[in-house]
Amino acid sequence: MTRRASPEAAAALRFLPTLIVPEGRLAGKKLKLATYQRDFVRGAFAPSIEAAVLSIGRGNAKTALSAGIALGHLIGEIAPQPHREILFAARNRDQAKTAFGFLVGFINGLPPEQQAQFTIRRGSKLEVETAVNGGGLARVIAADGKSILGGAPTLAILDERAAWAREKGDALENAILSGLGKRDGRALIISTSAPDDANTFSRWLDEPPPGTYVQEHRPQPGLPPDDLGSLLVANPGAKEGIGPSPEWLIAQARRAIARGGSALSSFRNLNRNERVASDDRSVLLTVDEWLACEVSPDDLPARNGPVVMGVDLGGSRSMSAAALYWPETGRLECVGAFPSKPALADRGQADGVGGRYVEMADRGELLTMGENTVPVGRFLASVVQRLNGQAPAAICGDRFRHAEFLEALREAALDRVPFIWRGFGWKDGSEDIERTRRAVFEGQVRTVPSLLLRSAFADAITLVDPAGNHKLAAGRSTGRVDPVAATVVAVAQGQRMKRAPAIAPARVHWA
Repeated sequence: MTRRASPEAAAALRFLPTLIVPEGRLAGKKLKLATYQRDFVRGAFAPSIEAAVLSIGRGNAKTALSAGIALGHLIGEIAPQPHREILFAARNRDQAKTAFGFLVGFINGLPPEQQAQFTIRRGSKLEVETAVNGGGLARVIAADGKSILGGAPTLAILDERAAWAREKGDALENAILSGLGKRDGRALIISTSAPDDANTFSRWLDEPPPGTYVQEHRPQPGLPPDDLGSLLVANPGAKEGIGPSPEWLIAQARRAIARGGSALSSFRNLNRNERVASDDRSVLLTVDEWLACEVSPDDLPARNGPVVMGVDLGGSRSMSAAALYWPETGRLECVGAFPSKPALADRGQADGVGGRYVEMADRGELLTMGENTVPVGRFLASVVQRLNGQAPAAICGDRFRHAEFLEALREAALDRVPFIWRGFGWKDGSEDIERTRRAVFEGQVRTVPSLLLRSAFADAITLVDPAGNHKLAAGRSTGRVDPVAATVVAVAQGQRMKRAPAIAPARVHWA
């Protein structure tokens, strides 16, 4: 259903088509708004809206659209009031210059008599000033909140918000939003998707505060990179002659598939607008590498041969997780547990993942037990019950939780099962990670689609030492990588058992 345009939105929709496209294959032509752009303008300037958030694939003219709105605001065609102030904010000055360049390009497309009404400064400060309709100033700022304290902007454009540094970016955003409140200003927050759910831009999309308009062009996860329908979801301009064409997107998707690694992750993040870390130098497994392990329940291998249990114990705020791995068939199962306080819905809000924990619980992948901490013995006993009478051939866990493990094993009647102590540092961690990666690449890990594991692997990164050794690190402040830790030790131990030389029975010869 088309949103009815407010007076300010109607003014923007009248003004924008009068501009001349400054660059690209449509340079020199009148600006023609696509359907998704008109929708964003209507939503951004709807009554009671203070912030408008747009998430879309790279190259769909989100920055150009914002710059055109800024020019209309600067000269008083949109939301007129005296002494208007527009901010172009970005992670650094060079990034902010992109939007500023579009603003200047639109000005250069105006008739000469109108161009003469603007003063453009390109020195130490990037500014555009005009005396039209009570005067206005547009300026560029970088991610340093102190630089605008005391300002009172009427419009702010937060460009590529997902790429801002966490602390400085949040400080700049807070300073801008507090300044906008002085004069009933608006913020346009635009970006491609962030690499994870904990990013502030992701939280704008998932948990918008009152007075926020959200428009997100993100396809369903888990689809092939070259799926045209989902590519057009992330790149709606392709159907209307804006940005990359469908043919180019398909070609780039196939190139990324062929190259794999960071090329594929980057394509998913930037062109498919998916929440994927685009740098795989410290990624345990890329999203596509992990998705290759998922099979349908009918294709899941049987529970044949010995089973290895990997366990990662959490504290009061952390998740405890256990992974079950059958090395002979490659079958993997994983379950996590949280204490019941706080509730999963509240915990999801605090961690920035919305209702994901509740969904995991509904799928049977996440348990709640205990009040403030997970009772380890009871948790291990519940995991063993899933084996329907099969005893684990070995249990792997962190050697630094030695005493806690021993108590839990006795409580769960598992004290006779061989326990393999593993560390998560450079020595043990590097070996386990490489064995797990090798098993994944060789198709020796198979599991049903698991939101628990998929979310954990999306958050799992590794620290790399100068010699190229990897160890698992909780790289996201709220990312729950405990299922990954349990999976890594279980799969690595299973691979060691599988590759261990067979010992022939002893033969006795009588002389």
